[in-house]
Amino acid sequence: MVRRVSTTFASPFTATGPPPPRRRTRVLALPEARWALVATVAFLAGLGFDLGGAPSPMYGILYAVAYAAGGWEPALEGLRALREKTLDVDLLMIVAALGAAAIGQVLDGALLIVIFATSGALEALATARTADSVRGLLDLAPDTATRLTDHGEETVPAAELGVGDLLLVRPGERIGADGRVVDGVSEADQATITGEPLPVVKRPGDDVFAGTLNGTGALRVRVGRDPADSVIARIVTLVEDASRTKAPTQLFIEKIEQRYAVGIVAATLAVFGVPLAFGESLTDALLRAMTFMIVASPCAVVLATMPPLLSAIATAGRHGVLVKSAVAMERLGEIDTAALDKTGTLTEGTPEVTDVSPLPGSGLDADALLALAAAAEHPSEHPLARAVVGAARARGLRIAPATGFAATPGRGVSAVVGGCVVEVGRVEAGGAGDAADRMHLVDGVRDLDDRMHGADGMQDAADRRSVVAHGMQDVVDRPSPVDGRRNPARSDLGSHPHPHPHPSAGTTVLVTRDSTPVGTLTLTDRLRPAAPAATAALAALTGTTPVLLTGDNAHAAARVAEATGITDVRAELFPEDKVNAVRDLQLAGRKVLFVGDGVNDAPALAAAHSGLAMGRAGSDLALETADAVVVRDDLTAVPAVVRLSRTARRLVLQNLVIAGTFITGLVLWDLVGHLPLPLGVAGHEGSTVLVGLNGLRLLRERAWQG
Repeated sequence: MVRRVSTTFASPFTATGPPPPRRRTRVLALPEARWALVATVAFLAGLGFDLGGAPSPMYGILYAVAYAAGGWEPALEGLRALREKTLDVDLLMIVAALGAAAIGQVLDGALLIVIFATSGALEALATARTADSVRGLLDLAPDTATRLTDHGEETVPAAELGVGDLLLVRPGERIGADGRVVDGVSEADQATITGEPLPVVKRPGDDVFAGTLNGTGALRVRVGRDPADSVIARIVTLVEDASRTKAPTQLFIEKIEQRYAVGIVAATLAVFGVPLAFGESLTDALLRAMTFMIVASPCAVVLATMPPLLSAIATAGRHGVLVKSAVAMERLGEIDTAALDKTGTLTEGTPEVTDVSPLPGSGLDADALLALAAAAEHPSEHPLARAVVGAARARGLRIAPATGFAATPGRGVSAVVGGCVVEVGRVEAGGAGDAADRMHLVDGVRDLDDRMHGADGMQDAADRRSVVAHGMQDVVDRPSPVDGRRNPARSDLGSHPHPHPHPSAGTTVLVTRDSTPVGTLTLTDRLRPAAPAATAALAALTGTTPVLLTGDNAHAAARVAEATGITDVRAELFPEDKVNAVRDLQLAGRKVLFVGDGVNDAPALAAAHSGLAMGRAGSDLALETADAVVVRDDLTAVPAVVRLSRTARRLVLQNLVIAGTFITGLVLWDLVGHLPLPLGVAGHEGSTVLVGLNGLRLLRERAWQG
């Protein structure tokens, strides 16, 4: 019996909190299993009476029950297919069993039905058990949530929550919806979503996910997504959609299945008619023909493709890689070249303070300078400001209150701290005059906002090259997702006595107090710790070093390439340049895997043979365009999923060889010699089960580890 086996995302748990009870489908909850059990019991009882010499009506009735219980469903499906003018393989099995009974081989026909029904029940059980994973993931989200209103608290179904609702999450509760913390501090165990092994501290402004477990503190969370659009719901949708797709190999098999089935019918008639014409008895000719029809049926061939690919999808999902379809899983194993984005892919895409340099005569040490800058930046909501404030907090510094905060796009931020006007921004080339006149503050935070959301005032390509010549760095010098042009930022202190930042040091911001420069802060985009190992593993898998395709400047790209061992570096690329680079590689005969995260990566993700998006920092467009998503941004998962896909492709080939060998051997045995019907049934159904179980091997943990 041939069924479509689907697999699903199985979520890991940590010991931080107990997971919800896992649903596990009971065997007898499946109708296929119940009917197979009835058929088996009736057959065994009939066989006992038959071998014991009981009257034929006694065991004949039991055999009839076995026929009916095990054969009615595939017979009905086969008749429905016949009504649509298609020939179902299941119908051939039923015809063969009835044919065996017609020539007095009732026992053999009943055995065929029982094995056929048992095979179908095993396949249904495999499908149900893998589907349990999706239901288990959905169970992570609580059924109810505590909503805060003007009148107090109310307990409502989580499915009825709406965007903007305010939730109270008590210690030890699971968070009811995706949202943002507005009050309270706690830790959240979000391993089921991001794969992070340790609980993550959550403060006001941090995002939280439905189904993750709150720690010891109480949180107030503003719902940011409809429950149907939560991360968990989207994961389930992606995996369910994947399990409904078919790989090209499977589509090809199904395309020829109809012609093959018709050919079997014609060949069966020939196997029956030719020996009969040469004097073989009717019973022997019909028995040989029925055996031929059984062993020549392509059940194992049809089942050869999907179980390995869908098992691979499930295993990848358990390890934080959501492959969107069986087609995508098959294509991942075909790649022979990897092209990688830089910011947000090889690097974390978020800045951190790496150097604090007070200027001589400022009267400040490093901690005092950082605290002063953090006080001015504290009211800002932008990533660079958060990096400065976060660095101050990490050092345990007191952040003084600030008043009169002002942020001017393209110029800088300023605030009154301790009675002094403090300004933080990046220096820009200016004209002659004194130091204050020559320094125009350009807020680095605004630059990052421009990069992420697309600001006005973008400059042309010539200006872009000028920026590179001035050594601007990677955090701010990246194409806007709107049109790929760069932010107009330069650094030129002229003859000013203060130190000029080194080109490779990152983004340098100047801190002034009452218009007097007092020091600089340097922020860089940190390389992911796993980046060197991931690029080396991809190089080993593909036989060629990955290509770095980035919109950042050449110096920043070279710095990352040197750290990761990449030799082919293509920097300062617009989105269309990335697409052209991918297409050039493919025109040269390469099958390219592109890994990216931003809006500007989406065209290249679509153009590549296979596209992988980084899930946590990735834009919605990139996530929609990619063939697969790395949920927890673990770069080591990229070579792992490629290796898993190749293993799945090898198992598909193994299954096809196994199926073809069994069919060929049994058919030749039946045509040349005399193949007993029970042995033919056992060989045919045994090969089908063997192929299915071989594909499900990829559900084991060892499959991911390679």
